[in-house]
Amino acid sequence: MTNEELLQIIEQAVRDNVTKLDLSDKRLTTLPPEIGQLTNLQTLYLYGNQLSSLPPEIGQLTNLQSLDLSYNQLSSLPPEIGQLTNLQSLELRNDRLSSLPPEIGQLTNLQTLDLSYNRLSSLPPEIGQLTNLQSLDLNSNRLESPPPEIITKGFKAILDFCRQQLEQKTDRLYEAKLIIVGEGGAGKTTLAKKIQDNKYTLQQDENTTEGIDVIQCKFLLDNNREFQVNIWDFGGQEIYHATHQFFLTKRSLYALVADTRKEDTDFYYWLNAVELLSGNSPLLIVKNEKQERKREINERELRREFTNFKETLTTNLATDRGLSEILNKIKHYITNLPHVGIELPKTWVKVREALEGDSREYISLEEYMNICQKHGFTKQENKLQLSGYLHDLGVCLHFQDDDLLIKTVILKPTWGTDAVYKVLDNSQVIEKLGQFDRNDLANIWHEDKYADMRPELLRLMMKFKLSYEIPSRPGTYIAPQLLSVNQPDFNWDESNNLILRYKYDFMPKGILTRFIVEMHSDIEQQTLVWKTGVVLAKYESRAEVIEYYNQREIQVRVAGKRKKELLVVINNELEKIHKSYERLQYQTLVPCNCKSCNDSQSPHFYNRDVLYKFRDNNRYQIQCQDSGDMVDVRRLIDDVLPTQPNLEIPMSEPVIRNQVFISYSHQDQEWLTKLQKHLKPMIRNQKLLVWDDTKIQPGAKWREEIKNALAVAKVAVLLVSPDFLASDFIADNELPPLLDAAEAEGLTIIWIPLSSSGYDETEIEKYQSAHPPNQPLDRLDSGQQNEAWVAICKKIKAAVLG
Repeated sequence: MTNEELLQIIEQAVRDNVTKLDLSDKRLTTLPPEIGQLTNLQTLYLYGNQLSSLPPEIGQLTNLQSLDLSYNQLSSLPPEIGQLTNLQSLELRNDRLSSLPPEIGQLTNLQTLDLSYNRLSSLPPEIGQLTNLQSLDLNSNRLESPPPEIITKGFKAILDFCRQQLEQKTDRLYEAKLIIVGEGGAGKTTLAKKIQDNKYTLQQDENTTEGIDVIQCKFLLDNNREFQVNIWDFGGQEIYHATHQFFLTKRSLYALVADTRKEDTDFYYWLNAVELLSGNSPLLIVKNEKQERKREINERELRREFTNFKETLTTNLATDRGLSEILNKIKHYITNLPHVGIELPKTWVKVREALEGDSREYISLEEYMNICQKHGFTKQENKLQLSGYLHDLGVCLHFQDDDLLIKTVILKPTWGTDAVYKVLDNSQVIEKLGQFDRNDLANIWHEDKYADMRPELLRLMMKFKLSYEIPSRPGTYIAPQLLSVNQPDFNWDESNNLILRYKYDFMPKGILTRFIVEMHSDIEQQTLVWKTGVVLAKYESRAEVIEYYNQREIQVRVAGKRKKELLVVINNELEKIHKSYERLQYQTLVPCNCKSCNDSQSPHFYNRDVLYKFRDNNRYQIQCQDSGDMVDVRRLIDDVLPTQPNLEIPMSEPVIRNQVFISYSHQDQEWLTKLQKHLKPMIRNQKLLVWDDTKIQPGAKWREEIKNALAVAKVAVLLVSPDFLASDFIADNELPPLLDAAEAEGLTIIWIPLSSSGYDETEIEKYQSAHPPNQPLDRLDSGQQNEAWVAICKKIKAAVLG
């Protein structure tokens, strides 16, 4: 659209006193100042243009309630945006915003703010003034403030944090974790002590770290502020590897120490473990060239595979060769971690300093609250928000989701970890293959610092999935890491088994022991369990679950009357564990059920994702690679996989066909938001999966994404309005496949009349409306609208689950 054409549209709109103007997808590069003349405007759509800035006159649209600027090229907003005090919805999705003006805090009537897919590194504290906000989308930004630990807790926590920043002065916290990992005896402890004191001399009888040691060191920054490094020295023995995962935190610097003399460091294991459990935290490899023994590693290969691997440093810790360079590199990387030095409310920094100066290992929740009160906190929720932030950073431990552990704030995490490892390292517990009782714990935790906290420490072990209570023997516990490696004898009926296999690209240690803890109440006779396997009895069925670590695989087979139900439970529990690792790559393998493979203990297996792809593309036959027979894809899936969706399955999983597909015009964004809000309880409680085009990420192929979503939809919901019916994109790309699917595959179409329209001139008339078309939603008052939405959502739910 040319500038002249745009001016003509604006002039006509001024003459007509329009309240709604759609300028979406017009290839606009600028807005003229005349836009400010539209003072009656309540809704303005500028979606999908090429705007790089807004004129200050935008602030004259004081009656504006909804403004959509998504998919433009805006790098900033004018301060005049704050004059739009009646604004309720502001959409800025997929722009190029690197900052927001503080004036955005003046939009006190704002209910919906979408800032997703921008380049924001911080939010202005004034965001805390948006007290009517009901929805805040910050997805896919580069935010450092508020910290990610706050952002993950939701928009209310974000508003609280910003409000505290606004109400008080801010300060900066200069503190971070250095986590040192590697095999036992590599020199990790020596490196930690030399970082703390570069004059430290290597001791010949240096003790090997048991569990985790934490030491602090401090140095001055260029601004003369003190920087504190919390060095976590991890024991390298095999027994510790599975438990370390609970303390490998994000936003830390990692150092992998390798003993070049032994050549026993599995670089791929450690680099995979760190990447899997700590996000993209930077990692340095430190080669300790004992006796000047050198070892080459393929840095180029490692760097190609692991983006967080920064560089290799060499030293001889016995002679200090190369030590000064290592110390400088550590200072460089740790001071440049994203969270270091971000602005925090001043009270947060004061309380952190007070806790750091407290010599006690733990304090009661009441004592913690009093410390917060003393340093300026007034609200309990803000005090808990801070302890949650420090917990997420690994500075303190405060488990707010546990009724017992919430009563204690652990100031020195090593107090808790030392206690845990004292049990795992105890010779009697080891001799009894991981079994212990409260009398054992009284002997193990006999020191004064543990005596009054044994129940909390036991709960801590259970919280970390390191032990479970034997159901038939209250007060007696098992640490599954210490179970016998020998599989006990038991009989197994190999006829008519259901089988699943999980094959991992990289298999972290501890998956099976965590599974044993989660399923311990169903262990057969509470005796058929060993370090790498377990037999379960449930639903008149038996299941054998075995880990083959060297093959990077877990195998499951189930026999009995209700074996499908038991297999679903096992699959769900393993998927929960898988989901706790952000980037775990694995395949679920489904057995063939052709005549040759059926009832075989070594059938041909299919990748589950391939079966889903076949099914979703309406290809219902696949060939067995052993027998050559053609097999029904749907039967393969139905035989062993859950028939109902499960919200715990990671987002990377294929979507089972129960999805709700929402088709709408972008001019009706406000109605989409209302529908999403009313569907939310059903999404949460009834496990519905709802898709609309806001799920499409930047750079994705729109038509392909929409096609894939349609392929797995069970119900299509159409938000029908004149804008919907006028949309060429909907008419050409969404409605034809929807209507075809309704005819051929039984897709249910439900449409919602938003406003009066010519729907009866289209094929939509043939399908059921979820609300009387002669009473469109825009004719109803707010109370009637809410009643209508509730009824509409119940019809959608019935269609999905019916």
